Amino acid sequence: MRFLPHVTVATIVERQGRFLMVEEISGNSVVFNQPAGHLEADESLMQAALRETLEETAWTVELTGVTGIYLFRGANGETYQRTCFSADALEHRPELPLDDGILAAHWLTLEEIRARESRLRSPLVLQCILDYLNRPRYPLDLIR
Repeated sequence: MRFLPHVTVATIVERQGRFLMVEEISGNSVVFNQPAGHLEADESLMQAALRETLEETAWTVELTGVTGIYLFRGANGETYQRTCFSADALEHRPELPLDDGILAAHWLTLEEIRARESRLRSPLVLQCILDYLNRPRYPLDLIR
């Protein structure tokens, strides 16, 4: 059997000590995540990150760096390769509808995110934020 991990992206957007987070339905649960999703055909990782952020939060952003590249095995047994970007918020477009399954976008502090730790979509959500805060960020030209 061939190993086919899912290629995903996520975006860390921080503004005044708060992080842009998505409240969404996953299965039968309401969870919190960064704006994130799967790479689509004929799309670059950076294009996917910009698209997913806009679709899930109605915010346009400018990517500023790469936080990390992660492998994660989900509870469903699937493996995900996540490229996590950092970005600056540019413009909120509240007239845009949010993706199906997205309940709301929130600006949360690290403490508020930690208080929701049991409701995070995966351990990668908090790990990406901690890496963004405590580890080097890599230039976008790391991605070719």
